[in-house]
Amino acid sequence: MVKSFQGVREAEPRNQTQPISVRDHMTTNLITFRPDDTIDKVLVTLASKKISGAPVLDHSGKLVGIISEVDCLSVVIKGQYTNTPKFSALVEEKMTKDVMTLSPDITIFDAAQLFLEHKIRRFPVVKDGKLLGQISLSDIIRVFTKLKTTTW
Repeated sequence: MVKSFQGVREAEPRNQTQPISVRDHMTTNLITFRPDDTIDKVLVTLASKKISGAPVLDHSGKLVGIISEVDCLSVVIKGQYTNTPKFSALVEEKMTKDVMTLSPDITIFDAAQLFLEHKIRRFPVVKDGKLLGQISLSDIIRVFTKLKTTTW
């Protein structure tokens, strides 16, 4: 019988990398709007889903803008002055049309830098002209709280 006197060996720690691309942390099940939706519909949806904005897609599914609570405020304020509780303005009239997008392959560090530079709350994630998802400032913050210092 052969006895080993080497004792228990600890396994070498694997250098596991953490998923740090936007693709790994973006939201993919998105609420979207159409340019011909009304601000009424947007406000009800944003409030009920507890979100602050969403992409706007044309009938072919192409990203044409983004609508946010801030975009809707002017319609709400105008309604107060005209004593109109209905907000029939169309999304296409109030949405932000010049939308900055991100590639799914950039790192969350690069995305964080873009959030700082542009002071916006969300970026649609697009590849080859197709909307894949959206990454928000909150998503980025959540990722950073989960990163381990050994793979930072």
